[in-house]
Amino acid sequence: MTIHTALLQGKQLLEEAGIGVPRLTAEVLLAHAVGHDRAWLVAHSDEELREVWWIHYGRYLHQRLQGQPTQQITGVQEFYGRNFRVTRDVLIPRPETEHVIETALRLNATRIVDIGTGSGAIAVTLALETGAHVIGTDVSLAALRIAAENGRKLGAAVAWLACDLGSALKGGSFDLMVSNPPYVPARDKATLQREVREYEPDVALYGGDDGLEMYRRLIPEAERLLVPGGWLVMEIGYTLGDAVSDMLVAWKDVEIRTDLAGLPRVMLARHP
Repeated sequence: MTIHTALLQGKQLLEEAGIGVPRLTAEVLLAHAVGHDRAWLVAHSDEELREVWWIHYGRYLHQRLQGQPTQQITGVQEFYGRNFRVTRDVLIPRPETEHVIETALRLNATRIVDIGTGSGAIAVTLALETGAHVIGTDVSLAALRIAAENGRKLGAAVAWLACDLGSALKGGSFDLMVSNPPYVPARDKATLQREVREYEPDVALYGGDDGLEMYRRLIPEAERLLVPGGWLVMEIGYTLGDAVSDMLVAWKDVEIRTDLAGLPRVMLARHP
């Protein structure tokens, strides 16, 4: 069997199972199996598939057909132009979260805390893009191990702390607090894609029954951790903008920024 034939068969299997972007998924999984990039597959499309490649490719296809996200199979997700290691212990970084980075970069902060850092994508990216002093916190030790690994591999000087929100940190220590908190309403769990519902950590997904539980905790924590005039930048669920804005009535310069689809995505506010 050639690489070209293997791709066609993989695409057909994925397509019949209703998996999105079946051709791209087949290419990514086969590239992972052979240890080369997708461009190599194109250049070697007539090459015979080695037995070990076929064994790995078949296993990866089976995992994807069972619902496991491609990023967990390959162990990698790109975020802001860099590759981050991901496992079932962390939320897979989404392109929409790059809007948090873009918003934060405009604030010229020098002391930043990322609450609920997960894979470390936000903390590592901000450390590398700004040179600021960055701390990432998470309640999950397993997530922090992944974040620390990403920081080491990418050369980011981030300090990692295991604690609930910022409970291990001194108040008035930061001029920027960022967070991508869990904001999916628990009542909506059944409506999520199988890949998300069954394979990503609940603690990183669900924000109580209405999706607002973590915002109710994050905003008072931001009041404690930020210096006067410091900034709070949070990702929000697209239906939660008004409710989160209502929690920030005492804050200044409150603003909701939209993503590329025009949906509310980032909440920005300045400590009063």
